[in-house]
Amino acid sequence: MIKVRFAPSPTGYLHIGGARTALFNWMYARAQQGKFVLRIEDTDRERSKKEFEEEILYSMKWLGMDWDELYRQSERFDLYREYAAKLLDEGKAYKDGEAVILKIPQTKIKLFDLIRGEIEFDTETIKDQVLMKSDGSPAYSFACVVDDALMEISCVIRGEDHISNTPKQMMIYQALGFKPPKFAHLPLILEEDGGGRLSKRTGAVAVSDYKKMGFLPDALVNYLMLLGWSPGNNQEIVDLSSAVKRFSIKKVNKAGAAFSMEKLRWVNAQYIKKADTVDLTKMLIPVLADRGYIDDKFDSKSLENIVNLFKGRMTTLLDFLEWTDFIFTDDLTIDPAVKAEHLKQDKSREFGLLGERLDKVSGFDAASAEKVFRELVAELNVPASELVHPVRVILTGRAVGPGLFETMAVLGKEKTVKRLKAASAL
Repeated sequence: MIKVRFAPSPTGYLHIGGARTALFNWMYARAQQGKFVLRIEDTDRERSKKEFEEEILYSMKWLGMDWDELYRQSERFDLYREYAAKLLDEGKAYKDGEAVILKIPQTKIKLFDLIRGEIEFDTETIKDQVLMKSDGSPAYSFACVVDDALMEISCVIRGEDHISNTPKQMMIYQALGFKPPKFAHLPLILEEDGGGRLSKRTGAVAVSDYKKMGFLPDALVNYLMLLGWSPGNNQEIVDLSSAVKRFSIKKVNKAGAAFSMEKLRWVNAQYIKKADTVDLTKMLIPVLADRGYIDDKFDSKSLENIVNLFKGRMTTLLDFLEWTDFIFTDDLTIDPAVKAEHLKQDKSREFGLLGERLDKVSGFDAASAEKVFRELVAELNVPASELVHPVRVILTGRAVGPGLFETMAVLGKEKTVKRLKAASAL
């Protein structure tokens, strides 16, 4: 059976590179009807924190990745000591104080990487390897090998920055008499210009930060899978279940994948556009509550109408706050440039008349608001276009947005009339 693992260290949050590694492991396991193991590599007692582990688990669940088995290396120290003692007894390792060191013989190592093809190493450049540190904790490569062997990991899928660890680990497999797994080293995620490894400044931040920035989990997963792999046919929007059916680790690119925030935002916008309005509203409720725009007494149907009107203009959930602040706040700020362009002529009389007539409408909706507006401009004998933009600016503070009458409907009769009457008094 195919069995893979993702092995994060809880010394920090789950970042984009780690999430992409986890995703490719998960997709490979699910595509092969295999098992996906999550192994928390918390051997560094000082730097490992429970809060980081919890954040890693939460981020993976948020991205839609489940696991079949969960282990913590901190609970397996006896196993590492046992195998280190075995190597000492066999004369393959020696003591240096309290530390246990593996003897590295001079040889050449060949392995076939599923992504990169054949790779050859010369152990001449590799010094004897620490297995157990003097503080009693296992070295990274030793714990990694023991666990991968005992957990029956059939393929190790990890970033290409781990290639240098591979010959060291192959020597440990050989010393312990374990059959090594297959290896697949993923390309690095690069800066957008391809000039270097992705930095925190341009995108290598925690998955939880992307959640806070208003990205949808399905969109982030979609984008991550495109960093080194393609579903084919130049398809860029592909859901996880469809991607799994087409996924092959051998089709992952060798070359580094450039990270583009602009492309991620575009992918996110596509997911927002096609999202079910009710589901999207549920995602937006905590965002709105955090900003203080709604409380627990909000009207869910009215909120869904607002979401439905603006979801085509959003690239992230936070964009919704920017587009709709005029609905949830009483204080309206109009940009001076917008004011100069669209309110340079005195329209106070027209604003007052429109406000008065809308105030008399019993069933206030987009159709009734449009009827009143059309009747008024016909009566005043002015083009509708002459009044549309000034009214929009007075109601929303913006020069652009969805249809004016749909905007009036979601703003509501009370605020619409109040703003028009206030503008007529200026």
